[in-house]
Amino acid sequence: MIEDNIKRLRKNAHMSQEDLAVHLAVTRQTISKWENGLSVPDAEMVIKIAELFHTSVNEILGVNINHSVDNLAEELAKANEIIAEKNRLVRNMQLAEKKRGFIIFMCFLALFFALLIKNHIVSICLIGLCFLIALAVLYRNLALLTSISTNEIKIRALKITTIFNVSLLLICILAAVLTGLGILKLSEDNEKILAMIFVSIIMIFTGMISPKLPFNRHTGLRLPWTVQDEDTWNLAHKMIGFISLPIAVLYILGAMTLDHFETVTLVAILAWIGVPAIISLIYYFRKSLGKI
Repeated sequence: MIEDNIKRLRKNAHMSQEDLAVHLAVTRQTISKWENGLSVPDAEMVIKIAELFHTSVNEILGVNINHSVDNLAEELAKANEIIAEKNRLVRNMQLAEKKRGFIIFMCFLALFFALLIKNHIVSICLIGLCFLIALAVLYRNLALLTSISTNEIKIRALKITTIFNVSLLLICILAAVLTGLGILKLSEDNEKILAMIFVSIIMIFTGMISPKLPFNRHTGLRLPWTVQDEDTWNLAHKMIGFISLPIAVLYILGAMTLDHFETVTLVAILAWIGVPAIISLIYYFRKSLGKI
């Protein structure tokens, strides 16, 4: 690229950025921007640089073009477009890192409240508020954080999932507060029924939305192998779509007819997550070995 060539020619000539700036009648900051790919010199300046270092315009640009000013200006315009796109991506990455950092901070703040605040109702409210803020930031920046900006269907799937998560969190906070205040009183059997309904709804919703979730690192079955390969991700989430409803139905039947509710719930969740996880892991290793 032009920035590397200018830097190389300057160093080969044993010149500092300040020295080159004096020769070209520009500021040292301008030279720094050229060499860091933040801007490119115009056509006349490229010709002047070539004359200064006794080289060709082609060597500075790193391409073969006619030496006419029009062709040179066209090539520099392309370089400017590349730089503008690169700068846009860098800004987006920096902004995304700030958003991720804020979401992580809110999660640690929730942990802080959970460990230090003894009043259960206050603790639950503050923890819930932290997670709600984190989810709101995630919802507002889904395109930025997932690098998906043109596919409205994929963004819609992520938004629906985030709204579902927020709704569940609000229900849990409300139920916990009402229980803590003694307004909501449930027997052990009623608690099991509510837990069964809660888990079943999550399974069924996830089964419906999973095949539509795009490849990302924020929402979905985020396992070390699924976030490394898009095909593995798609396979895992298609499997979740296939098995979620059958497992939810079997779970409801088992929870209503068998003893040891906790064991039935654990087995259902392990099967629901474990089957797609194992199948996608096998697929990932086979693909890594070139067998697929």
